[in-house]
Amino acid sequence: MVFMPSLRLLAVSLVALLEPVSAIWPAPQSFTKGNSSLYLHPKINVTYNGEPVRRPTSSSSSSSFFLSSSNNNVGGSVGPGYKGLFTKTPAQQQLIYKEDYSATSLSSKEIVHAGVSRALGSIFSRNIVPWMLQPRGKLSEFEPDLYKGQNWIKSLEIDQTAKDAKTSFKPALAAEVSEAYSLTLSVEGDVKLTADSYIGVLHGLETFTQLFYQHSTGTSWYTPYAPVEIKDEPKYPHRGILLDVARTFMPVKNILRTIDGMATSKLNRLHVHVTDSQSWPLQIISMPEVAEMGAYHSSQTYSPADIDLIQKYGALRGVQVYFEIDMPGHIGSLSLSHPDLIVAYDYWPYQWYCVEPPCGAFKLNDTKVDDFLGKLWDDLLPRVAPYSAYFHTGGDELNRNDSMLDDGIKSNDTEVLRPLLQRFVDKQHERIRKEGLTPLTWEEIPIEWNINLGKDVVVQTWLGQSSVKNLTSRGHKVIDSNYNFWYLDCGRGQWLNFDNADYTAFSPFLDWCNPYKSWRHVYSYDPAANLTEEEAKLVLGGELAVWAESIDPIALDTIIWPRASAAGEVLWSGRIDPATGQNRTQLDAAPRLSELRERLVARGVQSSSVYMTWCTQDPTGKSCEYPRV
Repeated sequence: MVFMPSLRLLAVSLVALLEPVSAIWPAPQSFTKGNSSLYLHPKINVTYNGEPVRRPTSSSSSSSFFLSSSNNNVGGSVGPGYKGLFTKTPAQQQLIYKEDYSATSLSSKEIVHAGVSRALGSIFSRNIVPWMLQPRGKLSEFEPDLYKGQNWIKSLEIDQTAKDAKTSFKPALAAEVSEAYSLTLSVEGDVKLTADSYIGVLHGLETFTQLFYQHSTGTSWYTPYAPVEIKDEPKYPHRGILLDVARTFMPVKNILRTIDGMATSKLNRLHVHVTDSQSWPLQIISMPEVAEMGAYHSSQTYSPADIDLIQKYGALRGVQVYFEIDMPGHIGSLSLSHPDLIVAYDYWPYQWYCVEPPCGAFKLNDTKVDDFLGKLWDDLLPRVAPYSAYFHTGGDELNRNDSMLDDGIKSNDTEVLRPLLQRFVDKQHERIRKEGLTPLTWEEIPIEWNINLGKDVVVQTWLGQSSVKNLTSRGHKVIDSNYNFWYLDCGRGQWLNFDNADYTAFSPFLDWCNPYKSWRHVYSYDPAANLTEEEAKLVLGGELAVWAESIDPIALDTIIWPRASAAGEVLWSGRIDPATGQNRTQLDAAPRLSELRERLVARGVQSSSVYMTWCTQDPTGKSCEYPRV
C-alpha cells in the first residue's frame, strides 16, 4: 500500500520549510541559534589553552587543502569573497592545517590536536551539500549567496579548564571524567569551546562539525546558524555498542569504522564479545594453540598488535574499548585446544545443553580450569588494562545440564552448582580487580543463580525492564541492553534451517526476538522508566547489542547505523525533552537523524537511510507525519 499524505499535511508554509533545522545530534541540553551565515576557511586560527594547535605541514601537497599562488583560492576556484583575504607569500600560502594528523602519544595536547585535524577534515573533505535536506529546488534559499558579501569565522579558541590526570587516558569508570562542554559562535566569527577534559573537547569538536555544510559550488563551507550558544553534557555516562566478533569475525577495519560512527554519535563504550563457543579469534601469546585451533581460520584472528590498535584508536576518539570472554558457558571453542577443560561441546540435540550450537561450558569443579584461567588472565589483562576500566566475564545462559556430563559433579541441581559457581565468579573477579579493572557480568549471575557480587561489579541486563528494576532495587549498578528494544540483530529471520516436516510449524521462520527494531522503536526506549529516583541513579547507561549469527562485515554498517545513533540520543540527551516535559518526538528527531545519516555516509560509514528523499526534503518532518483523524 502506498501512503498518501493528506492535503492538510502538505499545506506546510514555505517559511517553515525553509527554516534552518538545528541538526545537532544528539540534541544538546541547551542550544540557541540565530540565522546569520558565516564561512569557514581551512586557515582558521585554532588555539588550545592559548597555544596554536596545529603544526606546519612539510609541503602543501601533504594536505587536501592548499592556497593557490595563482588565484589565492582554496583548492582552485572559489567564491569571490576569498579574493584578497590572504597574503600570497609562499610561506604564508603553506597551509598549517593538516587533515590526517595522528596523535603521537596519549596526552591532552596530542589528542586535541588530532581531534581538531579530524574535525576540520570532516568539514572540508567529508561534508555534505544538504540538497536532500531542503525542499526540492530550494537549496539556494538555504545556503548563502557567495556574491553578496562574506563574513568569516576568525578563530576557534579551545580552553580546557581542568588538567587531565594520568588516569584520564585510561578511560575511566562511568562518570569519573567529565564529558561536559560549552560552545559559542558569535556573529563576529569568534568560536570558543570550553570543557573540563579532553573528552569534553572531542565532543565539542564533533558538535562544531555538525554546524557546517559544503556550498553547492564545492568551494566554500558555511554555517547558517550564527550566533550559536550550546551547553551540553550526557545524561548517562555509559553509551555503548556490543559487537560480537566470535560468531562472525569482523576485520579490524570494520571495528575502527564502528568506532568512527560512535564518535560521531557521541557513543563512548565499545564492548567486544571476543570469544564464544563458535570460535576463539583472540590470540593469547602464552598459549598460541587456543586461537590456532579455536579460530575459524588463521586469517580470522586478532593479534596483540590488533588489540592494541583498536583500543588506542578508540581512546583517541573518546571511545573506551573493552572485552568480554564469556564464561563459564559460551566457551565451547576452547574444547578444540583444551578438551579436558570443557563439557558438552557440540552435543546433539543441542537444546538440552545450550541455546544454540555448538554448546560447551567450563567444568566448575576442576583445578585445571583454574590453572588455565590464571595463565589466561596473566597474559591478557595487563595488555588491555592500560586502555580500559572494565573487563566482562559473561555469565549468561549457563545450562545446568552441562554439569551432568562433568565427572567431577554429575548433577544439574542448582543447590549443588551454586556454591561452585560462586567460587568460580569470585576467583575471576578477584583476578580482574588485581589488574585495576572493574568486572562486568550478565544478569543471570545475580538473578537466576543468586550469586553474591562485589559492590563494584556492574551487571548488564538484556531480558527486559523487570530485570533493571530487580537489580537496581537491590543496589546493583546496571548497563541495560533490553532485547525488546536494543538488540539490533533481531527481526531478520531464522539462521537455523528446517526440514520440510517442520515447515508448517515454523513458517515464516521468524527469529526468537522478532520484530525488527526500527530506529523509531529504538528511540522510544527509556532505560529509567518505572524506576524510583534512587534506582534510576544506578542505571549507568546502555548498549546496543549486535549479535552476529547472521551478520557479516558487509552488512555490519547498515545493521548498526543509524539505529545506534537513535539510542545515542536517548542516552546522551535523555528520553524527555526539557522544553516540553514530554518524550522527544519523531517529528523533531527524523530530520536531524537524516542529516546525521548523511554525515555518517560522507565520513565512510555506510549507514542505512532514515526514510525516502521525499521525506528528508521537508525539514519540518510534517510531510511524512502519520495523519491523525
